[in-house]
Amino acid sequence: MTRGRSDAAQKKRLLTSPLLRKLGSSYLGGDEDSDLGHKQDESSVKFGLDDGEEGFTPKSFPVCDDRHSELIPCLDRNLIYQSRLKLDLSLMEHYERHCPLPEKRFNCLIPPPPGYKVPIKWPKSRDEVWKVNIPHTHLATEKSDQNWMMLNFSNNNLNNEGRLRTVFDVGCGVASFGGYLLSSDIIAMSLAPNDVHQNQIQFALERGIPAYLGVLGTKRLPYPSRSFELAHCSRCRIDWLQRDGILLLELDRVLRPGGYFAYSSPEAYAQDEEDLRIWKEMSALVERMCWRIASKRNQTVIWQKPLTNDCYMERAPGTQPPLCRSDDDPDAVWGVLMEACISPYSEHDHQTRGSGLAPWPGPSSPPPRLADLGYTSEMFEKDTELWRQRVDNYWNLLSPKVKPDTLRNLMDMKAHLGSFAAALKDKTCESFSTYPRTYDLLHAWTVFSDIEKKGCSGEDLLLEMDRILRPTGFIIIRDKQHVIDFVKKYLSALHWEAFATADSSSEPGQDGDEVVFVIRKKLWLTSESLRDTE
Repeated sequence: MTRGRSDAAQKKRLLTSPLLRKLGSSYLGGDEDSDLGHKQDESSVKFGLDDGEEGFTPKSFPVCDDRHSELIPCLDRNLIYQSRLKLDLSLMEHYERHCPLPEKRFNCLIPPPPGYKVPIKWPKSRDEVWKVNIPHTHLATEKSDQNWMMLNFSNNNLNNEGRLRTVFDVGCGVASFGGYLLSSDIIAMSLAPNDVHQNQIQFALERGIPAYLGVLGTKRLPYPSRSFELAHCSRCRIDWLQRDGILLLELDRVLRPGGYFAYSSPEAYAQDEEDLRIWKEMSALVERMCWRIASKRNQTVIWQKPLTNDCYMERAPGTQPPLCRSDDDPDAVWGVLMEACISPYSEHDHQTRGSGLAPWPGPSSPPPRLADLGYTSEMFEKDTELWRQRVDNYWNLLSPKVKPDTLRNLMDMKAHLGSFAAALKDKTCESFSTYPRTYDLLHAWTVFSDIEKKGCSGEDLLLEMDRILRPTGFIIIRDKQHVIDFVKKYLSALHWEAFATADSSSEPGQDGDEVVFVIRKKLWLTSESLRDTE
C-alpha cells in the first residue's frame, strides 16, 4: 500500500533554500560540468587544521540536479555507459561497483525528490510507504505475490529455537520474504541488483527491511565465510551451473556448517526436458559439493551443507569442484574475485561439528571463531559490556527526540566485534548495513580518525553520510576533539544541526580522549522542488 496525499502542515516545516545551486547532467563532465570535479588534493582537508583555527573556512556545497535524487555513485549506469568500460554482461559485471575517479565526482548534496516526506514509522512501514518517496508504484504490485518457503523444525518453530538467525535472500525483489521472517526473530539480508526493476531495494529499505544492492557476479559477496544459517532463492533467475558452479560455491562459502540452501524454481519440479537437464546437472554438482537434500516438495528443494570436512576428504581424487588452496583466505572479501572451489572448515570448526553459536537471543556468549580472529573470551565480554554502557549513554543523549518508533534503519560504520549492534537488541531498531535517504542513524566510532591516517578526504565522507541519511535522522560521531571541531565547520553547509555533545571521561575504562557528538539532519527541499509539490 502506498500513500500519495501531501501534508500541508509538513510543507510549512520544510527548510527551503532558494539560493541553492543545482548541478550536473552526467558524471563525466563536459563544459556544463566543469565546476563539479574537485581533485582529491583540493577536497582533502587535514583534520588537524594546520592552517590555524581561524584559517579554514569550508566552501558551501552546491545541490545536485533533481535528476540525481536517487544517485548511487558506484552503481551509476550513466557512468558505466559514458566510461565505455569493457564489461562482460554475461558475468553481470555491469551490475557490480564501478566508482568514479576523484575528478569525476559531483561533490554536491543529493536533494530529496519533490514533495519528500519523513518515512512512515516501523512497524507500519512494513505494509505502507509514502508514494512520493518511492515513485515506482509498480513495485508494490509486481512483487506482492512472491512465495516464500520454510523448514519444518521441531514445534513448527521457523527459527529452530533460535538456531536459525541469519538468512541471505538472493534476488529478493522488494524483500517480502525478509519482511515475513522478522516476526520469527530472523534477520534476512536481501540482495538484488540495480536492474530493470530498479529501486526495488530502495522500496525494501523504505519499508524498514534489511536489504542492499549487489549481485552475484565476479567478486565475492561482502561477507566473511560462515555468515548465514540459510540462503534463499525463489525464482531468482540465476544460472547456478555457469562457470563450474562458481556462484553456488560462493553461497557455500558464506553458509555456516550445516547451513541450508532453499531453492524454489521450475527446474526442481523437472516438468520438461530442459528443466530435467538443469535439475540433473545441479543435483550432481551439489552432491559433489557434499550437500544433501533435507527436504523436497514440488518445485522447492532444501539442501544442507555438511557439518565437517569428512565428506570432502572422502571424495575421489580429481573430483570437481576442488578444495580451495590452503593459502586462500575465505574471509577476504572486498574486491576479491570468486573462485570455483570449496572452502573447507578450519580444524577447530571441523572438530566442533557446527558453528558452536548459542541459540538467539540467549546470553551473549563468545562465538567459537573468536580464536580465529585473535580475540579471547575476556576481550569479547569486555567489549560487549563497554558498548552496552555506551549505547545506554547514547540513548540518554537522544531521549528528548527518540521514541520507540523513531529509529529503524541503522548503520554502524565501524562494526569491530559487533557489540554496538548487539547492544541494540533490546531497542526498537536494528543495525544493518544503498540508496540516498536510507538510514535513520549512522554511528561513526573513530571512522574519521581512521581515514585521516590514510590521507583520505573527510569532506567526501561527510557528503556520503549525508547522502545515505534520512532527513530528521541522527549521526553519532565518537572521535577525537579535533575531528569534532572539523565536522562542526561543515554543519551549516550540510544542513545539519548539533544535537548533543558529551565526553567519555565518565565511562568505565575511558581516559576521556574521545568525544561524543550527536548531529541531526534537517529536512530541506530546493525551492524548485517545493514549487513542484504545491
